[in-house]
Amino acid sequence: MKICTWNINSVRLREPLVLKLLAQEAPDVLCLQECKSPVEKIPTDGFAELGYRHMIANGQKGYNGVAILSKTPIREVGSEDFASLGHARHIAGQLENGLTIHNFYVPAGGDVPDREVNDKFGQKLDYLTEMRDHFRKEKPQKAVLVGDLNIAPREDDVWNHKNLLKIVSHTPIEVEHLEQTQEAGAWVDITRQDIPEGLLYSWWSYRAADWDAADKGRRLDHVWATPDISNAGHGSYVLREARGWEQPSDHAPVFASFDL
Repeated sequence: MKICTWNINSVRLREPLVLKLLAQEAPDVLCLQECKSPVEKIPTDGFAELGYRHMIANGQKGYNGVAILSKTPIREVGSEDFASLGHARHIAGQLENGLTIHNFYVPAGGDVPDREVNDKFGQKLDYLTEMRDHFRKEKPQKAVLVGDLNIAPREDDVWNHKNLLKIVSHTPIEVEHLEQTQEAGAWVDITRQDIPEGLLYSWWSYRAADWDAADKGRRLDHVWATPDISNAGHGSYVLREARGWEQPSDHAPVFASFDL
């Protein structure tokens, strides 16, 4: 089973890119974040023509939004509003083989890493805290967690560790919160299980005149799995080329396969 996670940054605007990805890479499941669309306006017809006839989604107009497209039936089993933000940032589904998939879009956190002067940073930390508490209370089993978690935790998940220590997405307090969330569910970072060493990114800013040449990326998009299936995970990769497609998202798709 091949699973992909991708912050698409508007599923309606970038429908052609989603279709290209599905046709080219053929994942069994595609998890999208930042869909920026009410559920009823997500363009599902083209996806269905390629074999993705099943979708669960949590959407809202213009902002946020998460969706899971699947070749096989999937039923919704959760949609949490962590930190009570009223944002469409989580959807969970279960496949017929019993695998539960959590799809998250964690708040970005604004520009200033100080909750006293930046409410968005506080919201991000609170969101992660409630994720942690949720998984402490309800221990996941036979589950995968994917999404744009908006944190690059490791030194080799960013282009320059020292330069980014005070930049939102790589600050120590964010990394600590993410690690606590990971520990709460005993989640295994499948991407780094497969690719344990070396610089690895899934996001490159639109601000760079030439994102590819500058290569100042961050690994914000993640694939985790519970210990009972983590050994079944393999074949992880980031489809870097998608960042260079026409009118691209600033995120690249991240893949992992599971023998289940």
